[in-house]
Amino acid sequence: MRGMWRVRHGARRVGPVVVGSRKTPCSSILSGTPIAMAEADQCGPEEPPFSERDTHWMRRAIELATHGRDADDEVPVGAVLVLDGKVIGEGWNRNIIDRDPTAHAEVVALRGACAQLANHRLAPGACLYVTLEPCAMCAMALVHARVARVVYAASDPRTGAAGSVFDTLVSDRHNHRVEVAGGLLAEQSAELLRNFFRARR
Repeated sequence: MRGMWRVRHGARRVGPVVVGSRKTPCSSILSGTPIAMAEADQCGPEEPPFSERDTHWMRRAIELATHGRDADDEVPVGAVLVLDGKVIGEGWNRNIIDRDPTAHAEVVALRGACAQLANHRLAPGACLYVTLEPCAMCAMALVHARVARVVYAASDPRTGAAGSVFDTLVSDRHNHRVEVAGGLLAEQSAELLRNFFRARR
């Protein structure tokens, strides 16, 4: 089953972004509860704008999400920052183990990348792959770090800040614009989250 996709650059939308009355990819968190994941919708026949390299890095992000679940019992979200074909930062959720509400996978990856580059802003062309649509906190961190592109898997219609709920990441009011594409390996990422929370009910 193919996840619906979206590409946004600033406030400009490219490609289909609506299924029925919702602006969410197929695999997403159910509204009404933050711990349940929706069943995938039937989507159109459009081919997503992703390359084999995108898929490779998203699979790595899913590996990190799985590691965070297995090693730290954290909500399985993983992120990989890539620049010029090389990993400059990786992360998974560490909120519980680090006792840090800001330690989302994206932020952990950004911290590693900025430390490696010795700069709070990344070099042009950096791309973040993350298994769940960034929240508002992570979205602003990505803007401040000057990440060029964000590719996410499952959408989050409760707190997603790449267009599902908030437009923080794609707002044209920022002086830095981030290209955003969603839906890559969405169902695989959503299944990780569904299984994680079902096991805790």
